[in-house]
Amino acid sequence: MSTVDVSPNVPTALVERVRTRLVASGSGATALDVTAALREEGVVLGDSSLLEVVRLVRDELVGAGALESVLRDSAVTDVLVNGPRDVWVDRGSGLEPVDVELPDEMSIRRLAQRLAADAGRRLDDASPYVDARLRDGTRLHAVLPPISPTGTVISLRVPRRVSFDLDALVRRETVTRTGAQLLAALVASRTSFLISGGTGSGKTTILSTLLGLVDPGERVVIVEDCVELRPDHPHVVRLETRPPNVEGVGAIELRDLVRQSLRMRPDRLVVGEVRGAEVVDLLAALNTGVERGRARRT
Repeated sequence: MSTVDVSPNVPTALVERVRTRLVASGSGATALDVTAALREEGVVLGDSSLLEVVRLVRDELVGAGALESVLRDSAVTDVLVNGPRDVWVDRGSGLEPVDVELPDEMSIRRLAQRLAADAGRRLDDASPYVDARLRDGTRLHAVLPPISPTGTVISLRVPRRVSFDLDALVRRETVTRTGAQLLAALVASRTSFLISGGTGSGKTTILSTLLGLVDPGERVVIVEDCVELRPDHPHVVRLETRPPNVEGVGAIELRDLVRQSLRMRPDRLVVGEVRGAEVVDLLAALNTGVERGRARRT
């Protein structure tokens, strides 16, 4: 039996062998479990390397694997995996490649399936794509071959960890001082408004900020496909769509929730990402004659 200390760069092959042993035995990923698996591999590690292997194996079994390091970066809003050595992130100033590698295509597929299962969704040959929300609020989208001919593709949208007010957006030069005054007046006047823009352009940030300006005495009802809006407001009610189950039934669409929300006495009705038939119900709501402000995002 050899003694090795390889921290901080533990060989990927060693981590994979330990992971495989733990999965086959049904063991957990505690330090004792990992030590036992390493002993069976004929390897003894120093303390720092052992802790590193425990962390990496846990990431592989219950976390996001090699992506955990970038997901821990508070500046990251998106993580995109196109291949084993083709990973990109957005830290708020556009996409940039990162020095993160996954072992192979099978490891990407396994990661996508594990994340989908953690969200209570199915991802396999019979259901080759998934759109789901993870426990921490991260939005997962993944596509398997042959829908994606070059291999499994994973897209992760990380929720904002902090809320902004208008002053903060002005300091960050997201909006001008004059623009901030106009937006505040828009909210105060209870005028219906639409926020539109490309992916990553700040639609969610702007809308969350504006909802934080709503009078605390007003009831805000938010309808979304997947929870993304996190306004700093004391009276928020959320409705979230539900995908069909494995039998293909039980789906609850955005337009269904728009109808339900009108019966919930909303002072402000917010519809996230208007992109389908729900626009008909939204337009009908805007023409009910009820004096309530509404916002939506496209």
